[in-house]
Amino acid sequence: MAELNVEPKKNRPIWIWLVLALLALLAIIFLLRGCDDNDVDRDMDTDTTTATTAATTAGATTGGTTGAMDTDNRTATDADWDDIDRNAPVATYQEITDRDVTVRGNDEYAIYSVDETILFGTDSKEIRAEAAPKLKQVAQSLSQRYNDGQIRIYGYTDSKASKNYNEQLAEERAEAVRNWLTQNGNISADRITVHAVGEADPAATNQTAEGRQQNRRVEIVARRGN
Repeated sequence: MAELNVEPKKNRPIWIWLVLALLALLAIIFLLRGCDDNDVDRDMDTDTTTATTAATTAGATTGGTTGAMDTDNRTATDADWDDIDRNAPVATYQEITDRDVTVRGNDEYAIYSVDETILFGTDSKEIRAEAAPKLKQVAQSLSQRYNDGQIRIYGYTDSKASKNYNEQLAEERAEAVRNWLTQNGNISADRITVHAVGEADPAATNQTAEGRQQNRRVEIVARRGN
């Protein structure tokens, strides 16, 4: 009877099992950390989205409010002056007797015009001494008829110099008139605003000396209070 030679089964070294167990442990740790990172990312994305949405909503709300306020301000201020007709009929005010002062308007507003040559010297922003009686009549009329209203002073020039120079000169002259009215005409400064138009809105042609003289002017516009 033949003999069967069976070799005994060899046991694997224990270190192999240790390595396999360590690798499995590392794999489990890696997977767990990956899940945690995903959760954190989702939380951060959610928080960021929520914050962005809130900020956008707040911005939209603020923007809407600001827009409404701008519209209200426009309605309450500038829009009230859009209906001023520079070619309104001449108004006769008994207190205005100086022929160098003209008044146009209606029951709601008045435009007092004084020729630039009466108020200022050439390229000057200093009010002439002889202009004082004319401005005094304007101040008295403003106090008598528009004591509770707002006043705007517009400065105009011809187009001979540069646009920037004309705007600066127009502003300085309008400022000089405002200062005179507040210091000598007893008109509160918070009722008066200055608007430098410069050469932008000519009353006549700039091609003739006569037209340029008409364009160099200061207009004092007053509205009745609400």
